[in-house]
Amino acid sequence: MSARDTVEIGLNRFARRGYDLDDVSIVPSRRTRDVDDVSTAWQIDAFRFDIPLITSPSDAVVSPATAVAVGNAGGLGVLNAEGLWTRYEDPEPVYRKLRDAAGSGAPSVALLQQVYCEPVKPELITARIKEMRDAGVTTAVRVSPQHTEQLAPAALAAGVDLLVIQGTIVSAEHVTTQGDALNLKQFIADLDVPVIVGGAANYTTALHLMRTGAAGVIVGVGADSFSTGDAVLGIRVPLASAIADAAAARRDYLDETGGRYVHVIANGRIETSGAIARALACGADAVQLGEPLRIAAEVPGGGIWWDSVAAHPRLPRGGASAPVPPVGSLEQVLLGPAETSDGRTNLFGALARTMAKTGYRDLKEFQRVDLVIGGAIGDESR
Repeated sequence: MSARDTVEIGLNRFARRGYDLDDVSIVPSRRTRDVDDVSTAWQIDAFRFDIPLITSPSDAVVSPATAVAVGNAGGLGVLNAEGLWTRYEDPEPVYRKLRDAAGSGAPSVALLQQVYCEPVKPELITARIKEMRDAGVTTAVRVSPQHTEQLAPAALAAGVDLLVIQGTIVSAEHVTTQGDALNLKQFIADLDVPVIVGGAANYTTALHLMRTGAAGVIVGVGADSFSTGDAVLGIRVPLASAIADAAAARRDYLDETGGRYVHVIANGRIETSGAIARALACGADAVQLGEPLRIAAEVPGGGIWWDSVAAHPRLPRGGASAPVPPVGSLEQVLLGPAETSDGRTNLFGALARTMAKTGYRDLKEFQRVDLVIGGAIGDESR
């Protein structure tokens, strides 16, 4: 690590300098391209998608119906296997209670904790996956690392296409004196379906997760506008640097294995089409979006946003938002047309235009685009 990569924060204590997506700018090349000649397609394992999107497994934005709608729009909808749709046969009264509470601002964390006290029912996991499969889209559900061995069998028996094992921070080596820990490498090796796992925050963790046999690694801790992970845990991940680290791990693992490619999926405060473009330019293969989708008319939360960790029974790390009115359909949010100029609709149409304006025809080529650090952030004299 060179001197310019670290700063001294006190006597003999150094910290690595990191950059977030807002610190990075994309530089156009000598070539431009017609937008109709650009492809935003992405493929993981045997599954091909028209846009590099995986949804955050938040009950605020993903129901079986919206997962199908995302699939029809060309992305991958991920349902939370530990969420409201697998705790309640009919979760609509629960959503109504949350929306009613939002009439005075935002639902409280205590209310979120209350509605998530209902136990998960494995038979509902099976039913929800069947509902999505019957619609003809690629299916995916998320399980937390601590409940993977308990709940994954129901998802696998139902014929899920992709399994997402996701927590705030996931490691390939979890140390515990309280019973047996999940052995990710052994667990993944025994499966017939591809697994996406995360989040990872640096090169070492990303590389170790790749060595488990995962098809994709989620990079970032999922921090959004309402996350309090930094305040509660002191953990904050500069996403541009984390993505670049994981991309380096991907390259080294590709060499190590003689050609096995593991996808990097960026997850953090990615709220606009410009942030999506910068995440992919830093080396991500796809992005995971949650909060930006709450403005779609179809989402079950009615414009309220909360992440799954906001309802944690012992240590919530976020809250629910006040509702926002819908700005259009899910298809408009993802594919346009946009009726505002704030970068929050036509997210992936804008990505295609960024690629065209920088001269790249597909996502793999676009990962080679030039980047600069702007303003005082890049001033080495600081």
